[in-house]
Formats: sequence, C-alpha cells, structure tokens
Amino acid sequence: MSVGLEKLERVEDMARTDASSERLCIQSSEGGEQDSFKDLKLASQTILETLQQNGRSKCPKCLSSRMFYCYSCCLLVDGVNSDEIPQVKLPLKIDIIKHPNETDGKSTAVHAKLLARDDVNIYTYPCMPDNEEEKHEVVVVFPGPKSVSFEDLPKHLSKLANEKSALLKHSSKNVRSRDESITLEEPEHKRAKYDHKDQGSSEERDFGQAKTKISPLKRVIFIDSTWNQTNKIITDERLQELLHVELRTRKTCFWRCQKGKPDTYLATIEAIYYFLVDYHQLLLNENYNGEYDNLLFFYSFMYRLINRAKLAAGKLN
Repeated sequence: MSVGLEKLERVEDMARTDASSERLCIQSSEGGEQDSFKDLKLASQTILETLQQNGRSKCPKCLSSRMFYCYSCCLLVDGVNSDEIPQVKLPLKIDIIKHPNETDGKSTAVHAKLLARDDVNIYTYPCMPDNEEEKHEVVVVFPGPKSVSFEDLPKHLSKLANEKSALLKHSSKNVRSRDESITLEEPEHKRAKYDHKDQGSSEERDFGQAKTKISPLKRVIFIDSTWNQTNKIITDERLQELLHVELRTRKTCFWRCQKGKPDTYLATIEAIYYFLVDYHQLLLNENYNGEYDNLLFFYSFMYRLINRAKLAAGKLN
C-alpha cells in the first residue's frame, strides 16, 4: 500500500524527533530499503504492528493519547500486556541524565527504561544518582576531549583500581602500626587476638589480586539531550571527577541527525546498546549472541516504519 505525504507526516509525528535544527538522514540503497537491523535477534514485533495499524491508545496513568508507550510516564499504552514486550537483563546499572529542556517525546531514553526496567533509571538534571560505587566502577559515556576510547577503557580502569588498592594498602599499614603500638602496652595474654603475620600476608594477597584484576563496572551514566544543550550537564563537577569514555567506531542510524555533528554521535538508546555489546566482548571477554539486541525493539521498528514511509514518498536521500 502506498504511503502518502499526509501519512508520512503522521509517522514522523509519532516518532516525535527534533525538527528545525536537524537534517533527515534515513539510509537507503539502490534496491530500496536498507535494513540496518536485519541481523539483530529481536522478539516478535507483531504487537507493534497491531498498535500501529490501530492507532493511538491512552496512557493508563495520565490518559494522554500515545502510540506504543507513554514517553512521559514510561508506561505501555492500554491494551498492551507487559509479557508482549521483551525485557532485557543488563550486566550493570544504567543511569540516564536528561536535560530539563529535552522534550520527552523526542527522546529514545524511554526505550531503555521500558525494555530494561530493573536496570535503568532516568534523572532530570540537576538531579543525579548518588554514586556509592568507587570511581573505577563508574564511567560516563560521552564524546569529548577528555574521553578515552572504549578500546583503552580496560587500561584506565585498571589504573584507577590500582590507585585505589595502593591507597587502601597504605591506610591499612597505618592502622596496623597503631594497633601494634597499642598491643605492646597491653597484658601478654591479650596478644593472642592479633596475628599480624598471618593478617599481613592475607592482605598482601588480597591487594596483589586487586592489582592484577580489573574491577568490573557497576554503573554507566549517559546524557540524554540535544548536542547543543549537553555542555551544562557534562561540565557538572559531579561528572567531571569520573572517567569519560567515547564510542568512536559506531555510527548512528537515527532518522534525524543533528546538523554539523559526526555520524558517530549516537542516539541515547544506540549509545546504551553499543556500549553493552562492546562491554560484553571486550571487558567480560565473552562471545556476543544478541543478549542486548532487544534494547532496539522499539527503535528498530520506528526506523523501518519511517524508512518505508520516506521511501514510498520519494523522500529518501
């Protein structure tokens, strides 16, 4: 069935992506549609096809008219059972910091929350997560002059972990020194409580292991904002003290790329997905078998829907 311009506009409105400051960058090939997601191991998208054909439904909380999900409440629309939408278990926690001026309907961050609800939290700046983890257990994914490449991430994490171990070792020696001076003044029968030789060797083994083992990440922070608005968040001192990492080899498939920005600047859900794939392979050192592909469940469907609409309207590049 042909797709007219009126329907095309409705499809773009459904995706609610940025308009005036961006250029359309749908991919195509001479033979027609180019599917960048054809090799993903995705759950059935029949429910999305049905919803798209039936039109908008109400959000069960705010009662607003939405397609697929409510981007304000992070809830599926009425008539959709949670078991019809895949859930992805992540190997670490994801925190997304959203710019206060970012329009909810333009963001792909909600995809992560809907598809990995137990492992994803969204904050609106200036609110930020209270990081209880050590510095070598948290990174910020953002391109910039101080960012390291993902390939160099293990080296930098190891360095931070070693610095922490050295600090702990130095502190432990000071504590033992104070304990020993106190023990010398105590009655002889109390000395049995302290076996400093065994304790010291045990600690040395622990610290020795820490020096050779890269502590696994526990939390990753992403910024959800238009690129022109990111400076206020990324320069916040709470993020400046953390290690920044950049995904330099991945290219976006987002249907609206911001003008003047390289194609390695990813949509939020793309950045989360590609980070986890690289983390799985390079840091966990495991073969990737599509464990996180369903994070692109909504994104890939919208991509195809808009791509087909543009192709039918003759609007593809």
